[in-house]
Amino acid sequence: MTAVSIVLPVFNAARTVHRAACSILDQSLQDLELIVVDDGSTDDSLDVLSSIRDERLKLITCSHRGVVAAANTGTQHATAPIIARMDADDYSHRTRLQRQLDWLNTHDCDVVGCHVRILDQSGHAATTLARYERWINIETATPDQIAALRFVELPIVNPTIMARREYFELGFHNDEFPEDYDLMLRAAEQGMRFGKVTETLFNWYDSSSRITRNDARYSTEAFMNCRRHYFHSGPLHDVDVVDLWGVGQTGKPWLRWLQSKTIDVRRAFDVSPKKIGQAIHGVPVLAPDDLPDCDGTMIVVAVGAGGSRELITEHLLKRGYVIGQDAWFVA
Repeated sequence: MTAVSIVLPVFNAARTVHRAACSILDQSLQDLELIVVDDGSTDDSLDVLSSIRDERLKLITCSHRGVVAAANTGTQHATAPIIARMDADDYSHRTRLQRQLDWLNTHDCDVVGCHVRILDQSGHAATTLARYERWINIETATPDQIAALRFVELPIVNPTIMARREYFELGFHNDEFPEDYDLMLRAAEQGMRFGKVTETLFNWYDSSSRITRNDARYSTEAFMNCRRHYFHSGPLHDVDVVDLWGVGQTGKPWLRWLQSKTIDVRRAFDVSPKKIGQAIHGVPVLAPDDLPDCDGTMIVVAVGAGGSRELITEHLLKRGYVIGQDAWFVA
């Protein structure tokens, strides 16, 4: 049996798909199949792919239905127990698949990503995404950390994912949510565990034409709706009362949303002297030093300032909170 199936959806990627496909076929792990699903390309993508002479490349052509249908079609044709993703405009370092497979086989996880370099189309560092790259590569690594922070965002880039096929068989959904984040949150809600190889094994190329920049499913609002949907059906299931940390630009919308779900926000905490001692939307605001020991009531942390999560985490741990159980970070 083939060790790993790699699913590569393609639509009008003649300029980059040769680089992407060959970065998979040239992997140090050679026991693989590359399932390329051409989603009705109208450029020279098919000619480029047909020029690659490697029996491990399996080319499937479809009418144009979008990346969700193409990715799901690739899963249906994959034969391996382990499936990995790849995008047509990115590049996998030579040891990516072997390192991820080794990691998956030696850790209690179902899904594994890796560190990335985010580059522009000229191959230079994408400076506008530097903070996001740090989030992917530095802030989180362990399965418990990833699970606890999933309502900020899953710190794993979709095309870096390698997973047991049960993950991909959940299927990408073609609705108003970003399909990759939606699948990750559904899988996490079902108990699947996420991990990450802490090595840079992937070049993720950003461009103005990338679908994530041009489709409403990847808007800020769509990501927010997605995380709130699964936060409500997951950690907030059967919860009537919470505390809230943060009533600033990030926290106030969460406060209003929690109240709209008939969840009682009994008190809030904030570092701003202007807010401490006030009531915002009927909720009294206290100073962080007034936070009592954990009494079993969930605290929702909605603070977006850089570096704040580390400081808040330290404060919560001293009060007996368990991150990802009694305390949840959101964005």
